[in-house]
Amino acid sequence: MVKSPETEHPIKAYGYAARDTSGVLSPLTFSRRVTGDKDVRLKILYCGICHSDLHFAKNEWGLTSYPVVPGHEIVGVVTEVGSKVEKFKVGDNAGVGCLVGSCGSCDNCANDLESYCPKQILTYASPYHDGTKTYGGYSDHIVADESFVLRWPENLPLDTGAPLLCAGITTYSPLRYFGLDKPGMKVGVVGLGGLGHVAVKMAKAFGAEVTVFSTTPAKEQEALEGLKADRFIVSKDQDQMRSALSSLDGIIDTVSATHPIAPLLSVLKPHGKLVLVGAPEKPLELIPFSLITGRKIVGGSAIGGLKETQEMLDFAAKHGVTADIELIPMDYVNTAMDRMLKSDVRYRFVIDVEKSLKAP
Repeated sequence: MVKSPETEHPIKAYGYAARDTSGVLSPLTFSRRVTGDKDVRLKILYCGICHSDLHFAKNEWGLTSYPVVPGHEIVGVVTEVGSKVEKFKVGDNAGVGCLVGSCGSCDNCANDLESYCPKQILTYASPYHDGTKTYGGYSDHIVADESFVLRWPENLPLDTGAPLLCAGITTYSPLRYFGLDKPGMKVGVVGLGGLGHVAVKMAKAFGAEVTVFSTTPAKEQEALEGLKADRFIVSKDQDQMRSALSSLDGIIDTVSATHPIAPLLSVLKPHGKLVLVGAPEKPLELIPFSLITGRKIVGGSAIGGLKETQEMLDFAAKHGVTADIELIPMDYVNTAMDRMLKSDVRYRFVIDVEKSLKAP
C-alpha cells in the first residue's frame, strides 16, 4: 500500500505544493526522513523561485508526480547533524541547490560533475535512494546528505544569495568551462531576466567586457547603469547588430523562448562560442555554414557539480555578486508565479520562509 506524503517518513513537515497541472500551490502537510548518520537538517529561512519550479508545478516537462513541493534555491540554518557529518555543525548557515543525490560511482560523479550523473536526484519531484519522493524548499525544513549541502560564506547575504544556488551556478559554470572567465574577454549575455542579470554580474566579476542583448529597449538604462554592462544592443535592430559583427569571444544565451540564433552567431569572433543555458520548448534553427566559416561552436550547459557550486558561492562572496530580488511571503507564491510568467519581476522572487510559513 502506497503511503501518503504525511505518513511516508517519521518527521512532520509543512510546505506549499501543487497538486495538479493547474500549478496552483496550496498548503501541504508531508514528512521528512529522520536524520541519518551523514545527513544535515536545515530549518529553511529563504527559498528562491526559479522558472523550473513553474514548469514542474504545471508538469510542462512531463516529469512531475503530484503533489510536488518546488524549490531548489534553499538557504537555512543547521538544526541537526548525523553522527558521521564532518563539514557542518548546529547553528551553521548552509544551502541546498538543485541536487540532493547522485549515483556516486560513475565517471561524472568521480570528477565532481554530479550535475551530469545519469542517476542524479533532483531536490524535488525525484525518487530518492530509498524510493520515496523528494520535496523542495517551499517548506519549513529539509534534510540532505552532507555531500549535497553547501557551506554558506560568512559575508554572502542569505536572501539575495539564495538564487545563486541555481541562477548563479547556471551562469558561472559555462563562463568557467568555455574559457570566458579571463579578464578582458568580450562576453555577450542574451536576455536580461533572472538568469541574465546574474550572468552579467558574474562575467563582470571575472573582468570581462560585457554586452547585453535584449529585445526590450527600455532595459538599456538598467543594463548599463544598474548592472554596469559595457554595451547594450537591441537584438531586433539590424543596424545595432551589424555594429557588433565578429566582436565577441563568447555569448551566454539565457532566453527560454524560441528565438533566432543566426544573428547571435554573426557577432561572435572566429572560434567564438554560443552557450545555451535557457531551454526553449521548440527547436532552434541552425545554419551549419554560420558555424563552419568561423569555426564557431554552439554548446549548452547545466548547473555545475557540488565542488564547483561551492567555488561559485565563495567567488560570489568575494566579489559581492548577489541577485536582485523581491522578497515575498509564502502565501504570495501563486501571484509571484503569474508575475514571473509575464517577466514582471526585477529579477528574482525569494520567499521569506522563516517569517511567513506557519504550520497549522
